[in-house]
Amino acid sequence: MSAARGDVLGYQGVVRPGAAIAPGAPDIDVPPDVGASPDIGVSSVRAGADVRLALRPDATLSTLRDLDPCLRYGVLPWQRAENGLVIAASGAAPGRAAWLRARFGNELHIVAISRPRLMRAIEARFQTRLSRNAVHALARATPALSARRVVTRGQAFVFIAALATICCGFALWPRPTIGFLAGLLTLLFIANIAFRLALVLIGAEEPRRFARTPINRDDLPLYTVLVPLYREANMLAPLVHALRRLAYPPEKLDIKLVIEADDHGTLRAAMAQELPPWFEIVRVPPSHPRTKPKACNYALAFARGEFTVIFDAEDRPEPDQLARAAAAFRALPPDYGCLQARLNFYNRDQNWLTRLFALDYALWFDYLLPGLDRLGVPLPLGGTSNHFRTAHLRAIHGWDPFNVTEDADIGIRMARLGLKVATFESTTFEEAASTLRAWFQQRSRWLKGYMQTWLVHMRNPLALYRHGGLRGFIAFQLFIAGTFLSALSNLVLWCAFGLSFFVPLQIFDGALGLTLTHLSSASLIAGNAGFIYLAMLGPYRRGWLELVPFALLAPVYWLLVSAAAYHGLAQLLTRPFYWAKTPHGFGRCTPS
Repeated sequence: MSAARGDVLGYQGVVRPGAAIAPGAPDIDVPPDVGASPDIGVSSVRAGADVRLALRPDATLSTLRDLDPCLRYGVLPWQRAENGLVIAASGAAPGRAAWLRARFGNELHIVAISRPRLMRAIEARFQTRLSRNAVHALARATPALSARRVVTRGQAFVFIAALATICCGFALWPRPTIGFLAGLLTLLFIANIAFRLALVLIGAEEPRRFARTPINRDDLPLYTVLVPLYREANMLAPLVHALRRLAYPPEKLDIKLVIEADDHGTLRAAMAQELPPWFEIVRVPPSHPRTKPKACNYALAFARGEFTVIFDAEDRPEPDQLARAAAAFRALPPDYGCLQARLNFYNRDQNWLTRLFALDYALWFDYLLPGLDRLGVPLPLGGTSNHFRTAHLRAIHGWDPFNVTEDADIGIRMARLGLKVATFESTTFEEAASTLRAWFQQRSRWLKGYMQTWLVHMRNPLALYRHGGLRGFIAFQLFIAGTFLSALSNLVLWCAFGLSFFVPLQIFDGALGLTLTHLSSASLIAGNAGFIYLAMLGPYRRGWLELVPFALLAPVYWLLVSAAAYHGLAQLLTRPFYWAKTPHGFGRCTPS
């Protein structure tokens, strides 16, 4: 039997024609992957002629509709031969032969190549279309729910009219105008604190426990893990170690390291890890905006799992998190589209900032989000450890690449589209930003993203009301708008308080002056007492009582948050899609 040699993605392969397979015969038995071996085994559906493989696949042989089955069955139409079509394949896949015959007929030659090299070819074949879809799919399908346009004409008109009214008020009736604005800011500030206190009381109840039925190893679903990486070469080794610790069958894992194609340092570090077969590297073609959600959208097209979870480079999820999420999904109705795990930090004891950050996170993920969950209102997701039903995620066109808090946005968007989000008891430990500069950039981006999310979903307030009801609408205003408005107003109240005592301005004379002083004083006392109380509650659920004294620094922390909010507002006006990269790899680990 003769053999021909050809290039397969830069490797020499041996093509050995086999016996013909008739319709209805068993699935094609393609030899297993051979790693870096230069000799690539071959099986063939049809005998007849030797085949010399081209360096690259023929783009005319497949369309975008072939992407999902190509990924599912591990195949790619490669080239035409004299008496058939050459198909590159990797591993064995039930149902592959039937699909190939239905799609391309019986005149086929199957050439086995390693899966990493097959994936490189699939990426190269479909990347242009997928790259465009990653950026524009949501904006094309539902432009009203995309942050690609920062402010609509209607919103711009309202903001300009409000600003003009305030300016006229200052010019004609300065004291009443200042009194009105001071009262409004005070009301918003206190309302936000009161709502968070209520959420804490609700979220402090016994955590919801799903009636989980144990899932046999053989019945566990295929699970895709997306890990977007950008300039994270130093994090690859601990990341791979953490992902290999997942207590989930390797054959049921589809782990994808999502790396920008021009991030050569991270790519080299990833390839140097000697990744096991269930890891794959997805290279994201350069395009704008360069954001995490854009990269995740691109990689989502390659997801093979029934469920998909997002982890970041510094994440250390509890090993059983995927199994617990799969069991929870099985126990919930199919309209639950996402489960949010809890987040906190493994370097919480590194310095005063990480301790305060840990208090903030403990409050957010252990009390506030569970409180929203129990209320049954739209729930903004955290940035990682979001577990999705892959089909639902694709149906809503993934994440918004123009929103710098794509996590918060997708939680709200899923609720508006009839999908439910819940929290569940599993924790992923992250690295807290340990320098003031890194923390400030990260917090500015988060607050800018909350402003984006509010602007997007308030383009049509009546539609938001119809989707979420009165309770959902009010919760959205208090939690999403309240998050950045309270941060903005906090600094204003401090300034008003200081001016009323230390600056001899006429405006602070008389009854109005006393009113302003009393309002700002009451707001600051009540608000900061609330900040301290809320910060003290965070560590109790986890038993981190040594952090409680640092809650006394909460007013200082929230002043920093206020400064970050103004920086985020400035960026919203000047660089709305800019993603400030948070550096990682500087945190010291502490026992969890």
